[in-house]
Amino acid sequence: MKHGVTQTLYSYWDNLRGARPAPNRSEVDPGEIRGLLGDTFILETKGPQDVRYRLAGTRLCSAHCRELKGRNFLRGWSTKDREALESLVAAITEDAAAAVIGVSGHTERDQVLHMEMLLVPLNVPGEGRIRILGSCTPMEKPYWIGLHPILNQSISSLRLVWPDERPFFADAPAAVNPILPRFTAEGMSMPAPTLPQGAERKVGHLTVYSGGKS
Repeated sequence: MKHGVTQTLYSYWDNLRGARPAPNRSEVDPGEIRGLLGDTFILETKGPQDVRYRLAGTRLCSAHCRELKGRNFLRGWSTKDREALESLVAAITEDAAAAVIGVSGHTERDQVLHMEMLLVPLNVPGEGRIRILGSCTPMEKPYWIGLHPILNQSISSLRLVWPDERPFFADAPAAVNPILPRFTAEGMSMPAPTLPQGAERKVGHLTVYSGGKS
């Protein structure tokens, strides 16, 4: 996590959840993160392929030159990036992972805006982890931001973070079939795990791992 907004929002979410996999949506207090609101958003998921913006901050909407509320989060990505994001959303909602994504936003003039995105799960009592709290913050602010809309986006880097240093599914009953593929697991204070030879494979330009942290 390179950007201060990413670090601050992750710390807020981590403190809010305590020992749980994720905090409840109702516990998020906008007043406590008012300085971050322009870069934050909340997604509503009805499955990995149906993800929409429920709320979106003003700075994020300005970078896209449009209101994002109700818009399909998976729109504007290449096929390979969309497939990666679908697996990522499933890991977040089903296994309580957090994700840090390097994003490049592209305009019709071939301008590129480099951003850092954070995605963390939120629980809705009785419905499960069907919300995602996120932020997407430019690493720099070029003069044209807000003048020329971001029309499509691409993934430049991706890292799953297990907040409790192990995937939530590792403690689940054996009958649970965790989503595959898994992206590289990373504990916040631990190195990435050693995986058996041949466990890694490519999805588009991303390296993914079957099984996650052992």
